[in-house]
Amino acid sequence: MKILVFAHRLEVGGTQVNAIELAAELRDAHGHDPVLFATPGPMVELAVAKGLRFLPAPEPSWNPSWSRMRALREAVRREQPDLVHAWDWPQCLDAYYGVHLTRAVPLLVTVMSMAVPRLVPRAVLTTFGTPELVDQARAAGRNRLGLLLPPVDVHHNAPDAANGGDFRARHGLGPDDTVLVTVSRLVEHLKLEGLRRTVRAMAVLGREMPRLRFVIVGDGTARQSLERLAEQTNAALGRRAVVLTGALVDPRPAYAAADVVVGMGGSSLRALAFAKPTIVVGERGFVSAFTDETADQFRYQGMYGLGDGDEGDHRLTAELRRIVGAPERFAELGAVSRDFVVRHYSLESVTRQLDDLCREAAADRPALRVRAADGVRTAAVRVAGGAVPQALRARISRLARLTPRT
Repeated sequence: MKILVFAHRLEVGGTQVNAIELAAELRDAHGHDPVLFATPGPMVELAVAKGLRFLPAPEPSWNPSWSRMRALREAVRREQPDLVHAWDWPQCLDAYYGVHLTRAVPLLVTVMSMAVPRLVPRAVLTTFGTPELVDQARAAGRNRLGLLLPPVDVHHNAPDAANGGDFRARHGLGPDDTVLVTVSRLVEHLKLEGLRRTVRAMAVLGREMPRLRFVIVGDGTARQSLERLAEQTNAALGRRAVVLTGALVDPRPAYAAADVVVGMGGSSLRALAFAKPTIVVGERGFVSAFTDETADQFRYQGMYGLGDGDEGDHRLTAELRRIVGAPERFAELGAVSRDFVVRHYSLESVTRQLDDLCREAAADRPALRVRAADGVRTAAVRVAGGAVPQALRARISRLARLTPRT
């Protein structure tokens, strides 16, 4: 089967890695012919390394984007795929209105965010990354659903897969330092709360543990504000306790260098694959270490959580103190972590799930009236959700008048 994988802009991020690794594994293990269509960015390097053909997409200013839909239609005309696999709602809208509604090209949508977006058309087979989100989507009236866990290449991400010593030396981390690492996009949405809380916790723990260091690997729009907070913390402690390295296309040396990892989502899953004790920091004050006791909770809700709204630093500080202050437990926690990821999230097992979902989506050919009605409903939600360009409003109104009545 030929699959056009319509991914995010290829900045450094976990979902981009997921899209690329799954496409390559679909080719290698299941004989499919994937081609990657996305806005260029640093992760093109990974796609090329995986041997994927890459088709550049324009940068959108709005979704659905006329320029991306035109480019997508041209790519579909040339490639003649059996299926378009769109990652998350912006790509879904472009694919839906660009080639699914108008040309009946089969469509599969994968959502890896931690919420059920209302914008995804209901008649399209849609996957979510946790059992909890699948249950929420079903409760919201969706029935074309699948579970696609975020995959981890457990061979590429393993305790002996990278040299942590070189990473430590490069960033001035001593062999006797206790190194806390986070690998994350430095952006306001989802990420910034936990990053700021961890830096503030270092202002307290750094006094109690003079060999404790916190390394932030990543880049993004929130970097400058984090750098200012890190500088304030370092000045208060009188040492370089918080280190920002910038983004790494291959962050495995950072995981290998860590004693403990703090984070969420795919980054925390890769930390587990490296057999690292891991503390999950979510939103609204959520914090919990990954242990035998919390494994089932994280399996259901994902490596994320919503707290009770108390965004103070005391809970995170206490959890960090409990885990970081007990190095004799690092090996035990690491073994539990590695076993959990290998059993549930390995790239091989997740790709088998995706293979089944691709075949199901490719075989589905909904009637025009179903596609059109779904497109009008989604367009109405999009219009209600914010400012919409006038030209788009006119096209939506015209689409609504032309929609066959059911």
